[in-house]
Parts: sequence; structure tokens; C-alpha cells
Amino acid sequence: MKKTITWIAVLIVLGASGYYYYTKNRSTATSWRTSLVEKGNIDIVVTATGSLNALTTVQVGTQVSGTVSKLYADFNSVVKKGQVIALIDTVFLSAAREDAAAAYDKATLQLNQMKLEFERTKKLFDGGAVAQADFDLAKTNFTTAQSLLKSAQSQLNRATINLRYATIVAPISGTVISRNVDVGQTVIASFNTPTLFSIANDLTKMQVYANIDEADIGQIEIGQHAIFTVDAYPNETFSGVIKQIRLQPNVIQNVVNYTVIMDVPNPDLKLMPGLTANINVKVKEHEKVLKVPSNALHFVPPPEYFEMETSVSDSVKEQWRNSQVENIAEGNTAYIWIKKGAQISPHKITIGLSDGSFSEIAGDIKENDEIVLGINKDNSSATQTKNPFMPSMSRGTRRAIR
Repeated sequence: MKKTITWIAVLIVLGASGYYYYTKNRSTATSWRTSLVEKGNIDIVVTATGSLNALTTVQVGTQVSGTVSKLYADFNSVVKKGQVIALIDTVFLSAAREDAAAAYDKATLQLNQMKLEFERTKKLFDGGAVAQADFDLAKTNFTTAQSLLKSAQSQLNRATINLRYATIVAPISGTVISRNVDVGQTVIASFNTPTLFSIANDLTKMQVYANIDEADIGQIEIGQHAIFTVDAYPNETFSGVIKQIRLQPNVIQNVVNYTVIMDVPNPDLKLMPGLTANINVKVKEHEKVLKVPSNALHFVPPPEYFEMETSVSDSVKEQWRNSQVENIAEGNTAYIWIKKGAQISPHKITIGLSDGSFSEIAGDIKENDEIVLGINKDNSSATQTKNPFMPSMSRGTRRAIR
């Protein structure tokens, strides 16, 4: 009898200690990390960098060689179309025109002389006083003199035009943003025309040349709005509209990029050509939708939870097995786990727009519902209560390795 009572007491103690050990581990394993369902906006944004440029920039060069004798414009000068902005020394150009004019006068005199000889020879030929060969020679000389006069006229026109090109005028109205020569500098017009000035047409209207990665170019469309910042004004944002998507690819550090042109207003003239723009293009936006952190769509409770929670139904366990989502894509279905009290349960939802951090959801979910994101590692990894009835492994003495 005493032996039976002793065994009963041992079983009671073992059951009490096991229950304590189970409830202790259960409380630590079910300490969830949660968040609330929010209502707000979700935006899909493409980021890029680019540079600011004037709407129209003209490189002003020279078609004649010579020494720059005068400059009538400088950096930031505002010029009008047709205004004289520089002058090339005309000494040699004027001399060349005088030579061409003298050659033209000489050719005119020769033509007049050949004309008289031809007319005289023709009269004698008609009267039978000269041979056919003499008449043909006079006619050829007259025709040659006419051609020489045309050539002299062409040379004179070319010399006159070159002399006119010595006066550099502004081809458009705008602002001088670059001056590349000084007075006394010699410029040589050969295969590459030297650039004297760069003139921006209207700095109140700018363009941003953005480099868009090939992975994002499919989301860019003409007419989309974009915002950007520049380092010169870090606390201000500027806006623009996409005007053009160029088809020419540019390979930058082994990545294919495409140039996208944005029209940008610049009424205050704050933006200057050459500034680097940090661009955000909003390609899609959903307003006032329910959203949750994206990692909530990947969470599934560990198997130990269902082993401890005997109250979980078989249908919930089946939902658990099908709840994990590998790809967060718009239109897919998934399960999120909602915590009510100490219990969590899966709810099927439809995934909407996702910006990477948050995802839009739709389903039997309300704002401020508490959703499970994971397990609190601090609690789950805390030192568990040791069962006094479990045997302990003896610790051997460490030996120092020399």
C-alpha cells in the first residue's frame, strides 16, 4: 500500500512539473511581434539621376580664321538675335576681297575685248574675208571670257561673304553661358569649327536629361509627373513633366540606360545648366487603401505553435500549410495572421499595389486590426525553465591547448 501511494505522489509531482514546463515554454513561444493595419497611400516610384540643361543651347562658332579683335559679350550677357557679339580681324579678309574685286574687273575687260573681236570676226566671216577657223577661234575666246568672268564673280562673292563672317552675331536671343575666347586669340576654322560662345535660348524653361535603368523604363510614360531635388537647394523640391523617351540606349557601367527628357519650369532662374538632379517619377499611386508591412505576407507560425495550441482546428492548420507567399505580386492571394487576445488566426486577402515596404490588401480586414509580423526573438530565445526531473549532462574539464 505504501508503495502504491509513493508512485501516485511521484506521478503527481511529475505531472505538475511537466505542466509548469509546458505552460512556461508556451508563453515564450507565442510572444508575437505585431503591427496594425493602416489606411493611407501607396506609391510606386522610379528613382534616377540626371542633369539640367537649357531648352535650346546654340554653339556659336566662326567660319573664317583670324585673330579675335573685339568682344561685345561676356558670361551671363543677355543678347538679342542678330546682335554683334564678336569681331574677327578683317585685314587679311579685306585684302582678299580687294584681290577678288581686281580679278573680277580684269575678267570684265577681257570679256569686253573678246566680245569686240568676236563681233568683228563675225562680220568678216559673213563677208567671206576670213576663214572658218578664225571665226571659231574668236567664238571660243569669247565664250571662255564669259566663263572667266563668272569665276571671278564667284571669287568676289566668296571674299565678300568671308568678310561678312568676320562679324559674329547671335543666332538666337538668350543668355551667354560660355565664352571660350579672349581678345587677341587666334581661331582657325578648319574641319572643326571653333566654338566662341554658348548661348542658352530661355533659362526660364529648362530640361532634365534623366538616365532610366532598363528595368524601370517600361513603367515610364510620356506625360507622367516627376519631382526632383538638386544639391544647391537641398530643402526644395522641383517638378517636371516627361516629354520624350529616347530609343537610343546608353551603357553606363555595364547597365543599359535610356535617356528621358523632362520639361521643367524655372521662373525664378534658380536652376542652372549642369546641376545634378535626383529624380523620383511616380509611376503608380493608390490613395486611401488598407496597407500592411510587406513582411506580414510572408509570416507563418512555426509548427511548434500548433503542437502546443490544441484548440486550433484542422481547417486552420490547412490554411497554415497554404499561407506562405513567395512572390508579393499585385492580384495574388495570401494569408495574414490576425491576433485577437492570445489567439492568432489566418485571414485570406488579395494583394494590391506594393512599394516594397508596404503592400495594399483587400478582404475581410479592418483598419487597426492587429496583424502578426513574427516572433519576438528576445522572448523566444530567453532562458527556458529547466525541468528538474530531466537528467543533466556532466561537464568535462576543459584542457588548455598549448
